[in-house]
Amino acid sequence: MKEVTASGATVEEAIQSALQQLNIPREKAEVEIIDEGKKGFLGIFGSVRAVVKVREKVDHIELGKQFLTDVARNMGVDITVEVEKEDNIVKYNLTGEKIALLIGRRGKTLNALQYLTHLVINKETDQYYSVIVDAEGYRKRREETLIELAQKMAKKAVRVKRKISLEPMPAYERKIIHTALQDTPNVSTYSTGDEPNRYIVIKPKDIK
Repeated sequence: MKEVTASGATVEEAIQSALQQLNIPREKAEVEIIDEGKKGFLGIFGSVRAVVKVREKVDHIELGKQFLTDVARNMGVDITVEVEKEDNIVKYNLTGEKIALLIGRRGKTLNALQYLTHLVINKETDQYYSVIVDAEGYRKRREETLIELAQKMAKKAVRVKRKISLEPMPAYERKIIHTALQDTPNVSTYSTGDEPNRYIVIKPKDIK
């Protein structure tokens, strides 16, 4: 993060000096006034110059995009990252050759990238973002698989009359399971465990 300290006859003059050094517009800057300065006798004698510290604002969404690009490159995969933002939800869509390496078995690599990107863009910011990292439509295909799994495991739980624990999943995937079974009359679902190993339990309603 670029940052400079500048001085001027006034606070505004000091800010403008800092902006010129950073070569950024005012809207992309964070300003900290260190000393407002003061005018001396006759505006000259004993005057104190204003001092400010100006830093370039961090674009956290762009940080997430760069993080994904860098990780993929280190894995030997060249990707294009498209960003979609709606309210506080940020979705990164990845495309490129050898994209399967970024998805991994059952999406575990993609889920790890999503979790790490979430940490990257929410670090040192008052704005909280929910993050989705997708790769060439994998999330939609995975959603269909999870709905099918949910229905299958619900039937099994009822048949064997015991709780069925699923593998650990990120919150985004657990929500798909909960939603898929929320209107199923003879089972209920709940999540247990700590992130990133939190998982869903499907429970027949006729057992404790």
